[in-house]
Amino acid sequence: MKPIETKKDYQNYVDKKTPNSPIGLNILKAFIVGGIICLIGQFISDALKNMGLEQEAASAITSISLVFAGIFLTAINVYSKIGKFAGAGSIVPITGFANSIASPAIEFKSEGLVLGVGAKLFQVAGPVLVYGIGSSIIVGILYFLFAGKVS
Repeated sequence: MKPIETKKDYQNYVDKKTPNSPIGLNILKAFIVGGIICLIGQFISDALKNMGLEQEAASAITSISLVFAGIFLTAINVYSKIGKFAGAGSIVPITGFANSIASPAIEFKSEGLVLGVGAKLFQVAGPVLVYGIGSSIIVGILYFLFAGKVS
């Protein structure tokens, strides 16, 4: 093999070793799987509303159900297979967030409840929660300062 001497040589080497990704097919799979997840959520919500629940209660139960489904499918090692097939289509909906929180906790359960599950549970969720809470505090302060002056 010819030694890599220039950036062009390196780029040619990378191009040979990197498999081509079927972008169109990946987009289609992500769209279909993400759509199916959202369709399941809509079905749950509509069924709950047809049983007499108000919109707010139906939405809350739907979210809880989808989070539970994401964690359950992660625990039985099915969600990773869905993720390999669908890519971003499995990450974007609420089930993907549940998967990203549960995966590290399940992976490190052998290290114990506190240092394994407890510590790794917030590996992904921690920054999201800190940003969400921090930004809501800033918005709340700005609203408090300027709400009376904007009319």
